[in-house]
Parts: sequence; structure tokens; C-alpha cells
Amino acid sequence: MKRREFLTAQAALVGGAALVGNRLAAHEPLVQSDGADAAKASANPIRQSVMGWCFNPMDTLTLAKHCKAIGLEAMEGISPNHYDAVTKLGLKISLVGSHGFATGPLDPENHAEVESKLRNGIDLAVQYGAPNVITFTGMRKAGISDEAARRNCLDCWKRVIGYAEEKNVGLVLEHLNSKAHKNADGTIHPMKGHPGYWGDDIHLCAELVNEMGSEKFKLLFDIYHVQIMNGDLIENLRRYRTITGHYHTAGNPGRRELDDQQEINYPPIMRAIQASDYNGYVAQEFIPTSDDPIASLQQAFDLCNV
Repeated sequence: MKRREFLTAQAALVGGAALVGNRLAAHEPLVQSDGADAAKASANPIRQSVMGWCFNPMDTLTLAKHCKAIGLEAMEGISPNHYDAVTKLGLKISLVGSHGFATGPLDPENHAEVESKLRNGIDLAVQYGAPNVITFTGMRKAGISDEAARRNCLDCWKRVIGYAEEKNVGLVLEHLNSKAHKNADGTIHPMKGHPGYWGDDIHLCAELVNEMGSEKFKLLFDIYHVQIMNGDLIENLRRYRTITGHYHTAGNPGRRELDDQQEINYPPIMRAIQASDYNGYVAQEFIPTSDDPIASLQQAFDLCNV
């Protein structure tokens, strides 16, 4: 190619890129450049929590003492029976459980149970000063269309959201990946993926949050699950920054440590969270594979403490 032809081609590419960039900006505005993300990091430290179930069979109070020593601020995913002891150690409860991911509002037969457990979760959140209660869509069910599933979920949540608003507690909808993840022996791991889960698209979950139209109903952005189902992590994080009320972490593949054996680059993700002026919790929800799970937790804390 001659030099003049090369320059002409380059100019065309630049012009095309500008048009694409303008089109994207018009529909999906971003928050900050990466440079601005880094500049805001030190001014808005990440408030870290831990998902207790990941560290089973370690005793909850033993884990809590390690969390306190490492510098984590809170715990979640533990039995409410431990809330008193954990808070007496000086930790907070970052997220209260409710109805679980299988028995969700997608199916009207579950509505009474879902509503009851969400209200009970809200009461616990008030008692212990937790900002949020988790909710899920539930699993797909034969005979329930996507449109019916959407309507059923919204109808159920709308019967509870007024109580959440009254008590000043948030409900956060978690997006989960729906892929089957096998263990080394070929068995399916029950917590690395959730085949059949309806809310497996981050954009669908964001639509549901927006349709709820309440400041007390937001998205639980699980970085591990989003990486598997949608990718484009920082773009999606920025896209949904105003409707996100909680974050979870884990390394992919394998829902493992946040180490060099997995593919997610966490420091720039944490800086993007900071740049969005988010002041809630980021909970470590990886399943340790090392012989020293507390060392793995320390490593994750340090990596995300940008």
C-alpha cells in the first residue's frame, strides 16, 4: 500500500470510530476515564465484607476474628444466630439473606413465602443496621413465559417495597450465571453456576430494577457472574452505577481466589467502583482452594484495597 492510500484508509477508520463512539455515548454514557478512576481511588476506599458460607467449614466466629484482624468491615452470608456475636466483635452485617435463589417470585406459588422472608429480612436489617436484604428471581418453570416471569417478580416485589422504604432498607436483586460448572470428578458444583436461573442476564435484571422505580430496589452486581454471562465488566459497571446497591467478587474460572490463576483484573474494577462514588460494600465471595484460606482472604483484601 502506498503512503497516501495508507493515510486515506487511516482517516476513514478514525472517522468511523468517531461515529461509533458518538453512537455509544448517546446510548450508554460512561462516568469517568480510567485516569480519573485512579485519581479518585485514595479518596474513596473500598468497604470490604466477606461472604461467610464460602469459608465453610470454618467456624463463623473464628472467621469473624480473622476478618477483623485483616481489616474487613463486615460479614454476610452467615446465620442470623451469629449476628450478635459478630457485631460485638466490631464487625457490621453488610447484607441480610431472605428466600434464596431457587424459591423466587417468578412463580406465584412462592409469593407468600418470598414476601414473608423479605419482610423478616428487612426487620433483621433494621435491628442490626444492615443496609440491604438480598432477593432473587428464582428458577425458570415450565408454563411460565418470560413476560409472565417478569410480571410475577414485579408484582411480588411491589407488595414488599413499601415496607422496605418505610424501614429505610434496600432490596438488592442478584444476577447469577446459569451455566453448569463441573468439579474435577465430573460432578456439578451447586454454587459456581445455577442452571435454570431466570435472572441470568445483567441487562434483564437492570430492567427489572428500573421498572420497580424505587431508590430502595437496586442491583446486586456480582462481578464473577457478570463476567461469565455478559463480560464487559467495567463498561457494565459504569452503565449500571446509579442502580447498583451491592457488589460481590470471585475469580473466574472456578469461583476461586482473586489470584494470578484467574482472568479478572480486579484493581481497575475497584477503581471504577470508587469513581462511581459508590459507598456501599464489596463482599469477597470466592471459594478458597489454597491450604490457607485466611491467607487467600488477606490477598483478596489487599488486591481490592486500591
